[in-house]
Amino acid sequence: MEGRKEYAKYAGFRVRFAAMFIDVVILVILFSIPVGFIYGQEYWQGEKLIYGFWDVLINYVIPAILTIFFWIKFLGTPGKMILNLRVVDEHTGGSLSIGKAIGRYFAYIPSALPIFLGFFWIIFSDKKQAWHDILAGTVVIRSESKGPFEFSDKEAHLD
Repeated sequence: MEGRKEYAKYAGFRVRFAAMFIDVVILVILFSIPVGFIYGQEYWQGEKLIYGFWDVLINYVIPAILTIFFWIKFLGTPGKMILNLRVVDEHTGGSLSIGKAIGRYFAYIPSALPIFLGFFWIIFSDKKQAWHDILAGTVVIRSESKGPFEFSDKEAHLD
């Protein structure tokens, strides 16, 4: 579709939740299990929020960097890619800038804090945006292509 833009179809709550679930499973396998080997049984049974340098690096820093990298390079995390979802700039329909991707990542904090209300906002939003999408100026769409995308109100609502 070189030169032509595809009309975007916004991704709803259920498919985005499924993508997040896939990502969580992948993250637990890739990161939490190795940290469990490093810190032993205390990691799984203890009550500490942070167990040390390796815990912070492997469970917080690396996943943040990888998530931002995946959004910029592939327009989505592995869970989103498996379900043909794309995270794009809501104004241009193109890939995210580094700043926008970092902003979106840290905007997960206000989305999660009030009993995850910011994530459930997808259900009520015309563009099916969570609070982190609204704050970062992004949308999640369903598509097998990598864009660029245009937005049409009458064709954009799916799910």
